[in-house]
Order: sequence, then structure tokens, then C-alpha cells
Amino acid sequence: MTTLITGGAKCGKSRLAEKLLDNCGGRKLYIATMQPYGEEALAAIERHRKIRAGKGFETIEKYTGLHEIRLPEKCHILLECMANLCANEMFRNEDICDPTERIMPGIRHLQKYAETLIIVTNNVGSDGVTYSPETNGYIEAMGRLNTLTAGISDNVIECVYGVPVILKGRSCY
Repeated sequence: MTTLITGGAKCGKSRLAEKLLDNCGGRKLYIATMQPYGEEALAAIERHRKIRAGKGFETIEKYTGLHEIRLPEKCHILLECMANLCANEMFRNEDICDPTERIMPGIRHLQKYAETLIIVTNNVGSDGVTYSPETNGYIEAMGRLNTLTAGISDNVIECVYGVPVILKGRSCY
């Protein structure tokens, strides 16, 4: 079962994702994609570690190349977050690339092993602000990734002010 959770910044996506895995038996893996660049990123990483403490997650820090992760069968995975993963893949070299070619095979790899896969993403690009060409490229890539991921997900939930709104599938919480 794959569930995509989307929404704006600080709207409760992570809390909901963790809640969906609360009652899962077996191995729970948290795939962290935020690279520790700068004080703000380090603070966010530490905050997420504290929130997950004691919840039974094994953390895998993987910034690119999801398809390379060795996974146990029938595990429960929380992938946090698609927006960081997209930026990491898109801007990992001097050349800007289309990250969908790298990320979607990785998502399918996770689905192959996971009994439960929860993917957290962000709703970007709906603010109407004009950005640089690089940022516009990122917003477009995120739109493609979110669309493709929603298409292969059983459930899609938007978190709005902490309230889960089911867009596809059934209630899974």
C-alpha cells in the first residue's frame, strides 16, 4: 500500500505520516533525504530525529539514488521528503537534470519491498510568485513527480492546517 501525503509547509504532513505507521508491526524504516546544509537544515533534521525518537524507526539517510537501498521484504517505509529528494537529484552536479528519470525508478524499488510506503511531498508552485528559471524548473519537476507518484499511489492525502483530506483512495488513518 502506497500513500502520498502532500500539503504546504508546516501543515502536519510528517505527523500524519508517522501516525499512519504507528500500529505497523515489523521493521519501520525512515528514509531521510534532507542534506545537512547549514544551520536551518541541521535544526530541522534534529527536530525530526527528536519527534521520531522512541517510535521504532530505523533511519536511512539517502539523499539520491533510492534504487540503491537494500531493503528487507515487507517492511514499512516513510520517505521524507520528495521535495528534498527532487532538489538533491536535480542539482547534484553542475548540470541540471530532469529528476523524474532518477526518482521514479527509486520509488518503484521501494514499492517492491514495502508492505506500507508513505511518501511525504510538498505542494510547491501555487503561490503565484515569479521565480528564477532554475526555481521554475524545480517547481515544474516537482509537479511532474507529484503527478507521477500520485498515479502509482493507492492513497493521496492533502494535509490542510493539520486536517487530512483524502484526494484518492480510502481512509487509512
